[in-house]
Amino acid sequence: MSTFPDTPNFTGFNTPSRVEADILDLPHEGEIPAGLNGAFFRVQPDPQYPPRLGDDIPFNGDGMITRFHFHDGQCDFRQRWAQTDKWKLERAAGKALFGAYRNPLTDDDSVKGRLRSTANTNAWLFAGKLWAMKEDSPSLIMDPVTMETQHFETFDGLMKSETFTAHPKLDPATGNMVAIGYAASGLCSEDVSYMEIGPDGQMVREKWFKAPYYCMMHDFAITEDCLVLHIVPSIGSWERLEQGKPHFGFDTTMPVYLGIIPRRDDLKNEDIRWFKRDNCFASHTVNAWQEGTKVHFIVPEAENNMFPFFPDVHGAPFDPVAGMPRLTRWTVDMASNTDEFAEVTRLTDTVSEFPRIDDRFTGRKNRYTWGLEVDMKRPVELKGGSATGFMMNCLFLKDLDSGSEQHWWCGPVSSLQEPCFIPRTKDAPEGEGWIVLVCNRLEEHRSDLLILDALNIEQGPLATIQVPIRLRFGLHGNFARAEDIGLSAPAPEAV
Repeated sequence: MSTFPDTPNFTGFNTPSRVEADILDLPHEGEIPAGLNGAFFRVQPDPQYPPRLGDDIPFNGDGMITRFHFHDGQCDFRQRWAQTDKWKLERAAGKALFGAYRNPLTDDDSVKGRLRSTANTNAWLFAGKLWAMKEDSPSLIMDPVTMETQHFETFDGLMKSETFTAHPKLDPATGNMVAIGYAASGLCSEDVSYMEIGPDGQMVREKWFKAPYYCMMHDFAITEDCLVLHIVPSIGSWERLEQGKPHFGFDTTMPVYLGIIPRRDDLKNEDIRWFKRDNCFASHTVNAWQEGTKVHFIVPEAENNMFPFFPDVHGAPFDPVAGMPRLTRWTVDMASNTDEFAEVTRLTDTVSEFPRIDDRFTGRKNRYTWGLEVDMKRPVELKGGSATGFMMNCLFLKDLDSGSEQHWWCGPVSSLQEPCFIPRTKDAPEGEGWIVLVCNRLEEHRSDLLILDALNIEQGPLATIQVPIRLRFGLHGNFARAEDIGLSAPAPEAV
């Protein structure tokens, strides 16, 4: 019998779900906008079997993909496993075979050398396909209609990198998907691959370069001409893996770099500018853009490490206050003769992460950004004990032009998952559309999907769609119009 450990990562709202389901016409309160025709996909780490080593971190669960299909004023639900090689091998064995997060030394001998991807980080729609992404491996391709697993994508063998990002960017001018692969030549290597994929799903280019040091390169940004990559010292090494330590640890003594990498076929290492600043923590990105010779880059920046499960390499205790991120703009000047940043500007006192923009403005100066806010002043009223830690309990909208902000609180017994912006029409002005996001009903152990007017979030949800099962804490997701993925109503059953 499968028995999951009695630890915070596997109990309460974190209890593994492992549910595949089809539910037509979910009940809802309010009105689903008539113009909303397409599907919102998101992914949650959801372990198929109890961990091999007794406990595990949230980032190591198997990918479970959720689809909310909007049509005719209703919403249909489908959820399926991302059937990776790992998932199939463990399903056949009836137990976990792969060990600690990104540490192949802890795997069962029967799976040594096999692809370890869990496909649990992002659900991305591109070239008519559903991409289930994990940054340690190639992307897993699924059918967006049936949600059946197809294959790992290597672009007919043209991709030489061993890895592919979980945070690709879509260039609105070219239609290309821009990606990186870090640890491109193997685990813990400093090699990084920069790739562009055409709208037809074919490889346009792959160019390699060296990073200043090996670290988690979870996200990046683009401008019209450049890839913008931040190097933050969540570092790893084979020595750490051999010692049984977590793959990554944070080093407060190391500098942070910002790389400006030209997006062109003749890219060479010497074409890259690396700017340097003092230590900080940053993971996700908001956006980047060029302004004359300057490049602006916005991230949620924290003074120190945000991840307690990737501890300080010098043994310092985790400091949750220092790990609070706030939107910050980094500016570098390509005309400068130094490697120093031109400016670092905090944009708000609001603590927030999981930032999103109107993706049609990727790589261009944008006005609006949404994110999940941690408001410690709001009450928390969970029965059976008080909640500790940071609860993402508000949706946050920042107007980067005026500086104004909006905040919407989800209540004392709920928390929120990453928002996703949906434009009202293809050519609607920036920000005109909707925000969709999952709301965790922590006492009821179930979930809702919320739809809000993107520029008027303080008025609350236009519609609250009730999901009769619990969606585990998810990571990232995206929306696709029905015609772009061949989705009809109602969705055909998987064969």
